[in-house]
Amino acid sequence: MLVSTNVLQRKPPGRKSPAATWLGENGALVALVVLAVALSLLSGDFLTVTNLLNVGVQAAVTAILAFGATFVIITGGIDLSVGSVAALSAIVLAWTATDAGLPWPLATVIALGVGLACGLVNAALIAYGKLPPFIATLAMLGVARGLALVISQGSPIAMPEAVSHLGDTIGDYLPVPVVVMLIMGLITAVILSRTYTGRAMYAIGGNEEAARLSGINVNRQKLITYALAGLFAAVAGIVLASRLASAQPQAAAGYELDAIAAVVIGGASLSGGKGRAFGTFVGALILAVLRNGLNLLSVSAFWQQVVIGVVIALAVLLDTLRRRGTN
Repeated sequence: MLVSTNVLQRKPPGRKSPAATWLGENGALVALVVLAVALSLLSGDFLTVTNLLNVGVQAAVTAILAFGATFVIITGGIDLSVGSVAALSAIVLAWTATDAGLPWPLATVIALGVGLACGLVNAALIAYGKLPPFIATLAMLGVARGLALVISQGSPIAMPEAVSHLGDTIGDYLPVPVVVMLIMGLITAVILSRTYTGRAMYAIGGNEEAARLSGINVNRQKLITYALAGLFAAVAGIVLASRLASAQPQAAAGYELDAIAAVVIGGASLSGGKGRAFGTFVGALILAVLRNGLNLLSVSAFWQQVVIGVVIALAVLLDTLRRRGTN
C-alpha cells in the first residue's frame, strides 16, 4: 500500500515545473543577459551608451531580415535568398531614383514591390512547382544577386538624400534603424499572434497535411509567408543602404545565414511549428552583442567567425535535443 501511495504522488511523466518551462521558453533571453554581464566585466567600454546604441544599429538589419525568416521557418521552410533580395531592392530604389529620375517615394514603393515579388516567386516554385525550399530560394539567391550586379553594373549607386535619413539618429540617442527594427518586430508579433495567417503558419509547420485537411489553403498561405519574407528583406536592404549612403550590389552577402541563426537562437524550431518575434529579436541581439564584445576584446575577425559558427551549431543542437525530448 505504501508503494502504491508513492507512485500516486509522483508527477506525471513529461510534466515540467513552471521554472523549467519558463527557462525553456526564454533561454535565449537568459543567455543574452549572461553574455552582457560577462562582457561588461571583461570590457569597461561595453556598457557605455555609445556602444549600446552601436549594438542596436548593428542588430537592426539582421533582426529585420530575421523577422521575415521567422515566418518561413515557422512553416517548416527556409529562405536563403533574403540577403540577395535585400541588395537587389536597395539597388532598384537607388537606380530608379537617380538614373531613372523617379520621385523617391515611388522608387521606394517599387523597391518594396521587388522584394515582395521575389518572395512570391519563391513561394510559387515551392507551392506549385514542388521544389524544396532550399533549392528554390538558393536559385533566387543567385538570380537576385545577379540582377543587382547587372542593374548597378557592379558599382555602388548613391541613395536619395531623403531615404538616407533612415541611417540617421533622432536627437542624440535614438538611431532610426533601431526604430525601424522595433516597428518591424511589432508587426511580426501582431501577425503571428493576432491574425489568421499567423495561426495558419503554426498549423502548417506543425503538420502540413493536417492543416490542409482542416481547411487551410496551404499554398495560399505559403504565398503570403514568402511574400512577407521578401518584403521584410527589402526593408532591411533599404535600411542597410541608408546607413552606407549608397546601394551596393554585394551588400548583405551572408546575412541570410545570420538571419536564420537569429531565428534558431531565439528558440524557433527548424522543423517548423515554433517561433516568436521576441525570441528572434533576442537572437539577433545575441549575435550583435557577441560580435561587438569580441571586437572590444580585440579578438581576430577570423576567430570571430569560429565563435559565431560554434554558437549557431549549439543552437541547432539544442533545438534537436529539445525536439527529441518532446517526442
